[in-house]
Amino acid sequence: MEQVNQTYDQTDGQSSLLDRLFKLPEHKTTPKIEIMAGLTTFVTMCYIMFLNPIIMSKTGMPFDGLFLATCLGAAVATIFMGLYANWPVGLAPGMGLNAFFTFTVVGSMGNSWQVALGAVFLSGVLFVLMSVTRLRKWMLDSIPMSLRLAMTAGVGLFLGFIGLRFTGIIVPDANNALALGDLTHFGFGEFGPEAPALGFLSFLLIAVLSARNVFGAVLIGIAVTTLVAFIMTWLLPTDFFVVSEAAKSWAPSSGFVAYPGDGLMAIPDFSALSPIFWEADILGAMEVAMIPVIVTFLFVNMFDTAGTLMGVAERANLQDKDGNIENLDKSLKADSVSSVIGTSFGCPPVTSYVESAAGVAAGGRTGLTAVVIGLLFLAGMFFLPLAQALPGFAVNGALIYVSMLMMGSLAKVDWEDFTEYAPALCTTVMMAFTFSIANGIAFGFITYTVFKVATGKTDQVSIGVWALTALFAAKFVFLPH
Repeated sequence: MEQVNQTYDQTDGQSSLLDRLFKLPEHKTTPKIEIMAGLTTFVTMCYIMFLNPIIMSKTGMPFDGLFLATCLGAAVATIFMGLYANWPVGLAPGMGLNAFFTFTVVGSMGNSWQVALGAVFLSGVLFVLMSVTRLRKWMLDSIPMSLRLAMTAGVGLFLGFIGLRFTGIIVPDANNALALGDLTHFGFGEFGPEAPALGFLSFLLIAVLSARNVFGAVLIGIAVTTLVAFIMTWLLPTDFFVVSEAAKSWAPSSGFVAYPGDGLMAIPDFSALSPIFWEADILGAMEVAMIPVIVTFLFVNMFDTAGTLMGVAERANLQDKDGNIENLDKSLKADSVSSVIGTSFGCPPVTSYVESAAGVAAGGRTGLTAVVIGLLFLAGMFFLPLAQALPGFAVNGALIYVSMLMMGSLAKVDWEDFTEYAPALCTTVMMAFTFSIANGIAFGFITYTVFKVATGKTDQVSIGVWALTALFAAKFVFLPH
């Protein structure tokens, strides 16, 4: 790879413009390195273009519109991050937050997706207000590290459960609540084409390739699994694929996966955005019952963003000799504003992606990397036919893989202190077992406070934790459902 400290011709007009915008020589980088870094990050995170529409379309929102919204939301947010904060970070609708949006706020709680978008908007506004005041620092400092780590792990376990369910690897069971699915099953179920073996194959391919640092591991895993599914469709008889009663109203009469008869690319039809563009029901989200939802969106987004940005800053050497992080406030403001902007397109909270570390490892140091990522997301809008053709189980293999990466945060919990690791485990487990990120966070705060007080460690409970414990306890008492 070209050395990071390579110089380039200052007489080149384009280089001079990029120099002024992104301070490339100051960060010891070049346009070529930044472009390659942007491509690297995009390849590692572009799975969100396919996965976010699959998850959120379960709310009744149109798949086509969600695909365009995902691309546009990610593009605008990432370019804004690059130009405003000059950080090499990619942003997109948050994994876990989209699942919470779909299966808890809309599914379990019975809200419309418009009201759910209203809650996203309000949480984004709160995040902006906290980012421009000292509230952000106070909140980040007041929440114990164990609970912050547990939130990431819990979201991961929640996503993993969804991925296993979508692929058919686990199924409902009348006697045991859950059971292992028939791994030889190939057919159409409640959530679309089900192929447990192929979903597991997708996960294994992605995990192994990623462990071996293969460029584009996620895309390769999805592509290979999709190819296998297409081959099965062509070679096996139609009656080989079982169609469940729940799927008979929509499952295709022949074939196992959709065939992109019109090709893999098409000119974007922006009219598909009209049913979801700026349809947030903000007034509907201003109900007492929605407070825990708004708080959950806010917390998960804020802590995930802070952790990601500080991790990227360390890897990109954006810290000065005193440990201060360059433009951290700007990057947090860009992230928070992006959540509000994303709502207009119909996206769940838009957040910074940890996959940005891949681009940093490739030499990305400035906002030019982010601008490249954003432009590639804009180009991604032309691949709607490809997104429609990808079988869900192939993409959900990536979901299972991402979930396990997120659960790795538990390794940093203090396993010598019961009052630290027990609330963390409670947070993580209850997110998946109650199928609600909000409930998991609530149980975590309540158990943390009780354990600390009961063991004589009341001084370790901050004012912020006391306030949130009271809020979540009141939620269970007065809003049990």
